[in-house]
Amino acid sequence: MATLAPAPDAVVAHDPLDVSRAALYRDHLWEEPFRRLRAEAPIYRCEDSTFGPYWSVSTYKPIVHVESLPELYSSSWEYGGITLADPVDQASEFIMPMFIAMDRPKHTDQRRTVAPAFTPSEMTRLSESMRARTSALLDELPIGQHFDWVDRVSVELTTQMLAILFDFPWEDRRKLPYWSDWAGNIELVHNEETRKQRLEILFEMGSYFQTLWNARAHAAPAPDLISMMIHSEAMSGMSQNEFMGNLVLLIVGGNDTTRNTMSGLVYGLDKFPDERAKLEADPGLIANTASEAIRWQTPLAHMRRTATADADLFGHPIAKGDKLALWYISGNRDESVFADADRFKVDRDNARRHLAFGYGIHRCVGARLAELQITILLAEMAKRRMRVNVLEEPQRVAACFVNGYTAMPVEITRY
Repeated sequence: MATLAPAPDAVVAHDPLDVSRAALYRDHLWEEPFRRLRAEAPIYRCEDSTFGPYWSVSTYKPIVHVESLPELYSSSWEYGGITLADPVDQASEFIMPMFIAMDRPKHTDQRRTVAPAFTPSEMTRLSESMRARTSALLDELPIGQHFDWVDRVSVELTTQMLAILFDFPWEDRRKLPYWSDWAGNIELVHNEETRKQRLEILFEMGSYFQTLWNARAHAAPAPDLISMMIHSEAMSGMSQNEFMGNLVLLIVGGNDTTRNTMSGLVYGLDKFPDERAKLEADPGLIANTASEAIRWQTPLAHMRRTATADADLFGHPIAKGDKLALWYISGNRDESVFADADRFKVDRDNARRHLAFGYGIHRCVGARLAELQITILLAEMAKRRMRVNVLEEPQRVAACFVNGYTAMPVEITRY
């Protein structure tokens, strides 16, 4: 992620239960305040944060409840969008609508346009090349030498996948994680200089993709995402801002989420060696381990909703216009749903109940693809009897939206 902006929590936080503070994620200190919230105030009004007042929704049941009422708790960009960061100036801020930040019916129409890229038949079509690319990358890794797992494996594998989905020029594929890092870093809004720099970089992204759009506008339909948008009734007439917004959604959704789970699973297995031993002894646990890695890591810490009317949320008075942070990262550690929730358990019997993909109409459209990429990575590592040992605490993203890693020094051994 882009790290040019100073952490906003350099300003003293007055509320110890303000879990939007970037340092909690940078320093991996978020578990305890969320544990307190779940035990003492699972629906909590935080009055003092760098993002303004907001409601923290930190347990499983109320998160699902809010997600189940999209008309009452809106994700639309018109009310503030899907993150705690509000536009600096609603009248003049550059707005990029995207279908995850839209309400029905427009959300439905645009989501339906890109959904065919993630069907079971498409996963079958992509799996062979995905496995080949994963195998080739793992075979190039040094054994017994230190290297950065984040850059060498997690970023590269997800970047390759994104390039294929967009039919993006292969030689320029590393532009995709660069744009994703800037687009997904909501902390940049706290600094006017980096906020403007972010807009410049997003315009650069938009210009590049506009060239691709123009080149394919008169070509025959193809299975890449740009072609799907061009040849659809719902998205062919998008404004430039809306086009850029949907690009940001698909790039961040396809990059930050999977890549940080690919890093998180290595960290989790290293942190719980007895669980790693179970997996090494029984490759039949691979698919479940992929779901558990997604739950345990929760690569997007929260999604925001905004109340469109006064409401009662399990006894708490929500006013029209209030923003609610649905903390998936905490819901996935809810002890009433996931026993021993802080533990990475490769044989957890309900790992697939996780909320990391969201719930309801906004559930991640690329969930199958994410699961497939992680499952294939684990399977190919198992074929090679590859054990990844984390050599020191990883460097983490300083942000309350993307819960991820910027570097993780590792060494590979065989078992």
